[in-house]
Amino acid sequence: MAKDGGAVGLANGGSGSPTDTIKETGCPEDDEVFVSEPPLSPNSMATFRASNVEDLYELLEKLGSGHFGVVKRCRKRSSGSFYAAKFVKTRKCKGSRWGLDREQVEREVSILKQLEHPNILHLHDLFASKAETVLILELIRGGELFDFIAEKEMLTEAEAIEFLQQILQGVAYMHGKHIAHFDLKPENIMLLEKDVPNPKIKIIDFGLAQKLEDGVTFKSLCGTPQYIAPEVINYEPLSSATDMWSIGVITYILLSGMSPFQGETDAETLSNVVAGIYEFEDKYFNETTEMAKDFIRQLLVKEPGNRMTAAECLIHPWIKPLSRKQAANRSRSSINMKNFRKFNARRKWKLSYNMVSACNRLCHLKLLCVQRKEDENLRDCESDQEDEASHPVTLLRRRRSSCS
Repeated sequence: MAKDGGAVGLANGGSGSPTDTIKETGCPEDDEVFVSEPPLSPNSMATFRASNVEDLYELLEKLGSGHFGVVKRCRKRSSGSFYAAKFVKTRKCKGSRWGLDREQVEREVSILKQLEHPNILHLHDLFASKAETVLILELIRGGELFDFIAEKEMLTEAEAIEFLQQILQGVAYMHGKHIAHFDLKPENIMLLEKDVPNPKIKIIDFGLAQKLEDGVTFKSLCGTPQYIAPEVINYEPLSSATDMWSIGVITYILLSGMSPFQGETDAETLSNVVAGIYEFEDKYFNETTEMAKDFIRQLLVKEPGNRMTAAECLIHPWIKPLSRKQAANRSRSSINMKNFRKFNARRKWKLSYNMVSACNRLCHLKLLCVQRKEDENLRDCESDQEDEASHPVTLLRRRRSSCS
């Protein structure tokens, strides 16, 4: 069975129609190296404040950190309201390996500014300098949805649908704005608050999101193996239907605790996704309704045009029952909690493993940089000394030492 994977780049061939404009993106690797994209249009550019963030916000404790940034809790001085301040390092020049391209950050910000929905992360404010961008975001305290569910003793299909319905409402709104997320997975589905009667879903991380334009063919080789659609792997044009495949995978996992295309390696997982073959094993789906299985079947379809849209999902009988009997069946059926907890534990372990590996790689790079700097300093010292008047024998010995 497949292991959880991080965002990976996929190599495959493909080409669009010669009459189409083809827009391609590179994929953020472990060291977050991006290829350049077409410049943003003036209308899509986000408004950045040039002032100091600390003039308007009091910075508090650190909430988390990543490759090129850190997130801190902050308090708005004028209102006392709390937010999350996300500090993102941006590249000073195109050739730099450290930081994100300014255009990449501006694209994500531009998309966030177009989205105002209860189930989507809200961008409150924005600051920027040459080397750093600061996003003032809605403060999310509830953690990941999957972690919240794993703590429960049991969960009926009806209760799971309440969460899924919120996800679909957020995605339907996005798609109505011609925006696709392209990275829907458990890590990007959060709860605004945890200890409340009806927790609110928040979809986060729009780093791979795109505004879909008429007449423009968009292709990308980015995603997480378990959740990406076949068209991503095959390097075919992407659309809002690509998100719907991911929702099908998430629903399958939510109900069974198993991943439909999981292989022993990422390569095997990708091969399984392309084949598009999966099944509902009785030992994992023995308490799952046929309506739920039908819902998944209409999403995990290889042909993107044949998948349900988010709007169609919201009126599917499993989400919106047509009779009392259908509603009763959902309430009597439950998700496989034992298996779900195992899946979530493996997922969290994999995330921790990837984080440690990334930190080790970064530390190794830093050590190499320090060593290289020391070598450069040493060479500079030797060069300076050699320019000075020296005894011939001493100079020769120094040169031999340097070459050895």
